[in-house]
Amino acid sequence: MRRHTPIDKAIASFDKALKTLVPFSNQSHQPNPADRCSSEEISPEQSKHIAGLMRINHTGEVCAQALYQGQAATARLKDVRATMEQAADEEIDHLVWCEERLKQLNAKTSLLNPAFYGLSFTIGAVAGLIGDKYSLGFVAATEEQVCKHLQSHLQQIPESDQKSRAILLQMLEDEEKHATVALQSGGVDYPVQVKQCMSLIARVMTKTTYRI
Repeated sequence: MRRHTPIDKAIASFDKALKTLVPFSNQSHQPNPADRCSSEEISPEQSKHIAGLMRINHTGEVCAQALYQGQAATARLKDVRATMEQAADEEIDHLVWCEERLKQLNAKTSLLNPAFYGLSFTIGAVAGLIGDKYSLGFVAATEEQVCKHLQSHLQQIPESDQKSRAILLQMLEDEEKHATVALQSGGVDYPVQVKQCMSLIARVMTKTTYRI
């Protein structure tokens, strides 16, 4: 079996980045939960707000892809690298579902996604270099922040929009699982102060991508 050279890995990483940043370049492995829901009418104001929330969630998935790819690139243990790559594959479903919902709402993905991808990849790679247990701990802490955002968005999205709610509910279930797996795989549970700092950074991302 052919060994992958650093150039091979760089090309594969670039390909994954392009597929993450160019809408509709990926295919989901699981059916979109929204497909099971009937379409109900929502007001233009509601549609605009929901689109903003779904844009935030989409950018969050872009960051997740970059984070996992960065960590997989520098992870020292093969089983940890495999965990990162599997989680990234599962997050692709979320990415695709958000893109599909944004299209249905006549909205676009954030223009800031390339910048957030680059930043997240760097953070992931640095976390991987520091050590696998800290890398996995960062995943768990990140997923915890994501779950808080999803819970907040579920409270804001009207009951009439069953499609968006179905997507976010499934995403919430998956993200909670990823956080648990990361800790069970040996991840460090980060202190509250670190999580508060991550929360502040997340607020910057959400406020900018809601409109841009």
